[in-house]
Amino acid sequence: MPKPLHPTAPAQPTPSDEPALTNTELVQLRMRVIALENMVVALLADATPQQQALAREMAGYISPRPGYTPHALTLHAAGQMRNLVDRADRYQPMQAG
Repeated sequence: MPKPLHPTAPAQPTPSDEPALTNTELVQLRMRVIALENMVVALLADATPQQQALAREMAGYISPRPGYTPHALTLHAAGQMRNLVDRADRYQPMQAG
């Protein structure tokens, strides 16, 4: 295991040091993620076009950097971020004309 960068920093736990999540914990985590996604969609639905553009731009920051190997989870996460903005577009209030 690599040495900590700072002498007083605690050692990083190894995956085997952390207990596995139970099925109940996984279900609770999944419900929380769904709730958070829906909350983000609701907030983005009322966001300005500039705020929505910023949210889309942020997806690019987690995309692979030039010269680095793309990781499937990173690509998927960036796509999910863009998907949240797309979902919010469907709920934007109609502009009075």
